[in-house]
Amino acid sequence: FLASCGTSTHLLNSWIAPENKTQQYKKVLVIGLIGPRDRDLREIIENTMVQSLKAQGINAGSAYAEYGPKAFEDLKEQEALKKISDKGYDGAFTIALLDKKKERYYSPGYVGFAPYPFGFWGYYRNMWGRMYQPGYYNVSTNYMLEGNFYDLNPDKHIYSAQTRTFDPSSAENLSSDFSKTVVADMMNKGLLKR
Repeated sequence: FLASCGTSTHLLNSWIAPENKTQQYKKVLVIGLIGPRDRDLREIIENTMVQSLKAQGINAGSAYAEYGPKAFEDLKEQEALKKISDKGYDGAFTIALLDKKKERYYSPGYVGFAPYPFGFWGYYRNMWGRMYQPGYYNVSTNYMLEGNFYDLNPDKHIYSAQTRTFDPSSAENLSSDFSKTVVADMMNKGLLKR
């Protein structure tokens, strides 16, 4: 993560099942679907989403903390659902890292302007600055995350949202911005009840 002057998270789109009725969930399991190379991000984003849900009065837990990184890896669907429901979860929120892209761009060094016509010295200083004060390359990292909410009784997909975050300064900032954006959208759409 690179330092930046501010994180920019945008909600690209969101969807709620048309027949969905607002209800209060007893307990929501937050599951990060993020590869092993970004394991720290998975743990941080799950915990941050759990805290965001709890701040809205919704009981939630982290799959990573509760079950470990590979808890559902070799299970069949019914086994996984039983394992989740046995701990009292009746809702699940998944967070998938859809894309992580680094972009490199050139920032010119000295860019001066001397109005035409200018004399020798004005031209010399302008061109000297361009030649001897070179530019540099910046790298930014952009993330696309998707969140999906499932009612586990019955097993039904009821919400989906995609966000894009431009060059977050840390995993914590990425997680916080994503969680705030998506929880606010779910509350505004009437998906969750306190």
